[in-house]
Amino acid sequence: FNYRHGKRRTAGRAPEAGIVPGGISTLSVREATNYPVTVSVEDLESEFALTVDAVGSVDGQAVCRLLHTCLDNLVAALEDAPGSSLSAVDILDEAQHDQLLVEWNKTAVDADVSTLPGLFAMQVERTPDAVAVVFEGRALTYREVDTRANQLARLLIARGVGAEVRTAIAMERGVDVVVAMLAVVKAGGVYVPVDPAYPADRIGFTLTDADARLLLTSEALSPVMAGFGVPVVAVDDPSVAAELAELHASPLVDRVLPDHPAYVIYTSGSTGRPKGVVVTHRNVTGLFAQTQGLFEFGPQDVWSWFHSFAFDFSVWELWGALLHGGRVVVVPFEVSRSTQEFLALLEREGVTMLSQTPSAFYQLMAAAEERPAAVTRLRAVVFGGEELDPGRLEPWWAHHGAGGPRMVNMYGITETTVHVSFQELTASEASSGSAIGQGIPGLGVFVLDEWLRPVPVGVAGELYVAGGQLARGYLGRAALTGERFVASPFGGVGERMYRTGDRARWTADGRLIFAGRADAQVKIRGFRIEPGEVEAVVGAHALVEQVAVVVREDTPGDKRLVAYVVGNATESELRDSVADRLPAYMVPSVFMVLDELPLTVNGKLDRKALPIPAYVAGGGRGPVTVQEEILCQAFAQVLGVDRVGVDDDFFALGGHSLLATRLVSRVRAVLGVEVGLRTLFEVPTPAGLAGRLGQADEARPALVAKARPERVPLSYAQRRLWFIGQLEGPSATYNIPMSLQLTGRLDRRALESALVDVLGRHEVLRTVFAVADGEPYQQILPVGECGFELAVTEVGEEGLAGAVLEAARYAFDLSAEVPLRANLFGVGPDEHVLVVVVHHIAGDGWSMGPLARDVSVAYAARCEGQAPVWDVLPVQYADYA
Repeated sequence: FNYRHGKRRTAGRAPEAGIVPGGISTLSVREATNYPVTVSVEDLESEFALTVDAVGSVDGQAVCRLLHTCLDNLVAALEDAPGSSLSAVDILDEAQHDQLLVEWNKTAVDADVSTLPGLFAMQVERTPDAVAVVFEGRALTYREVDTRANQLARLLIARGVGAEVRTAIAMERGVDVVVAMLAVVKAGGVYVPVDPAYPADRIGFTLTDADARLLLTSEALSPVMAGFGVPVVAVDDPSVAAELAELHASPLVDRVLPDHPAYVIYTSGSTGRPKGVVVTHRNVTGLFAQTQGLFEFGPQDVWSWFHSFAFDFSVWELWGALLHGGRVVVVPFEVSRSTQEFLALLEREGVTMLSQTPSAFYQLMAAAEERPAAVTRLRAVVFGGEELDPGRLEPWWAHHGAGGPRMVNMYGITETTVHVSFQELTASEASSGSAIGQGIPGLGVFVLDEWLRPVPVGVAGELYVAGGQLARGYLGRAALTGERFVASPFGGVGERMYRTGDRARWTADGRLIFAGRADAQVKIRGFRIEPGEVEAVVGAHALVEQVAVVVREDTPGDKRLVAYVVGNATESELRDSVADRLPAYMVPSVFMVLDELPLTVNGKLDRKALPIPAYVAGGGRGPVTVQEEILCQAFAQVLGVDRVGVDDDFFALGGHSLLATRLVSRVRAVLGVEVGLRTLFEVPTPAGLAGRLGQADEARPALVAKARPERVPLSYAQRRLWFIGQLEGPSATYNIPMSLQLTGRLDRRALESALVDVLGRHEVLRTVFAVADGEPYQQILPVGECGFELAVTEVGEEGLAGAVLEAARYAFDLSAEVPLRANLFGVGPDEHVLVVVVHHIAGDGWSMGPLARDVSVAYAARCEGQAPVWDVLPVQYADYA
């Protein structure tokens, strides 16, 4: 390569000014055909080596012209400052700086900022009778939502909620959660969304870290939430409802300023500690002020609220509707997990604004091919939450063409208030990588090197964001805030920019292309995950010595979290331990136990040498029916593995909810039957699913209590377990044991009474399985005839482990004993261990939540000398059977 700078130089020789040995710089350019061309320059003492790496068919003359531009700037800089290393040289000229920092970053955009309650009040005044919220056929107008929120806000004010005061909300999806969030900001407070599906450890940490003044919840969740030490207000409790009815419903004076926080959302933390992002009213209202011109939001829009309100995409879905007079349709949790049901909701409600993570939309897109009418009302589809692969949208373009809804890819993170950039997608984008476009008006987006200098067009660097949507910072974590929210070298005094940890590069026409993570943070199915947090939890297990958690994509488009562990713990022990402390989306798909972790010569983890996960057991018995064989093939295709055994568990092999949706679709295609997602969760093996196919084509009626026969039959699941019991005799094979350490004063009599109360509440726990004429049936015993008692034993520390193990291994005689036992071991005056064992014939993993809740409620009541008060259960397990 001959480079001419002023005078011809020998090919490959350095300029006379000289280059300090050891420097290295990477330049990158893009030529007219838009293929990437990367140029690496490395000094070798007296000369420098130049390497050109081009992808695809490129124009050599165009490449040379671009190289000359970069090298002109490089050599000129070295001649101006002899002795500089390559890494210290800025190879951009003034025009390029202006383009990257000014032309493509017009941050000085005026926008009216207000507060959420202020803007909502204006909307109520404009359209009081328009429908604001819809949930399962129930609709509230703007006036009705405002009235209820005003009353609840006054109750919160009376209980100390105001500016900077954090109020947690742990509620199931519905109208009430919308009212609760609006009431908190009307009271001037800060709402902290807590997904009630999260494990207790995660909920407890969030409430403690946020220092929540109150916890708003529902009557159904109140018994569980009351155990976290935060005053609870169940908004649908009759006494609370009566109190609210007495309060004024008239509008409140706005009690906050734009710079007061509106909410705190917790995201994954790299040290194992989640971090709360403090977002102000200015941030949120500025987001919609800046994007109004891009979308023209208005009363004509119907928004779907699809995502958990603990995920910041929900901020866009909820407030996007309420601040512009639109209608928000709250998607029930079960519907959000079923593509077919969600499509039916879109069609029924006439949704026009749809927000989806790419992973979820790929599933929806495939299902919509069979039901195109469901998406005809859509005006815009907004992607966010994870990297989009435009190539996977080709079937959509082929079916809908230019006449379909707008397709918009928006990049963003919680710390920058949901969205940062905007990219309109067309069919031509299919091969251009994950284009995230330009920053939305009012935001600056900079691609910088490690010295905070702009990198040339086409070069991948770290993405920084500046402007009015930057969050205040991390709650109670000043050091981390200072590390991530840094001073901007391109703005005025005091202006900050956020270091995203993502990599991107500019195209020649001023668009950003996403280029992955700069650190270890990842996004899987829309959820942002810090592997370090997962590593901290896995590593906390007593039998784990070392751990590495990585994301693998062994099947294109299917990212999975994998934990590699050195230690003596089994996969099942690790999975159970992690599942108790982390949300389901953060639990690794597979745990691989290794003798040692592979390392590089520098002593660092060699990620490339980590073995491919063993997702498949596949060594059990083979299929014996045609249906089982077809299902084994369907499981393998969806999971992306070679073989699945008839008894292999779908979820143990790395399956998750999105893959489950795909499997249901596959089963529909190959067997012509409709299998519900719940069925797959109940019987996640080909053999189990094959056993349900006979029922698949029948619509299941709603479960109601009916007149029972003299002998109540067993359900299929119970009959299977009863048969195994007959085959094996009494055994502990299907025991579900739970042990709980109790520290502090314990009322043993109240505990025993509480367990008896629960036996009375749930018939299945006081059922024995008798036999008449060779057929088993359920014999439900009166509470007084159960023979149940709390077995109390005093043991020392040395004998505790053995005693607990013996209690967990108790062998039930199902024909004569109720399927519940409880042992209390006294270790000291204020130290006890409670072991409760339920036979699988009376419960499963999902049953443990209601059991724990009811025991807690009953024990609290008995400690007060009262019987527990709870609603009569509308159905019992015998009604289902």
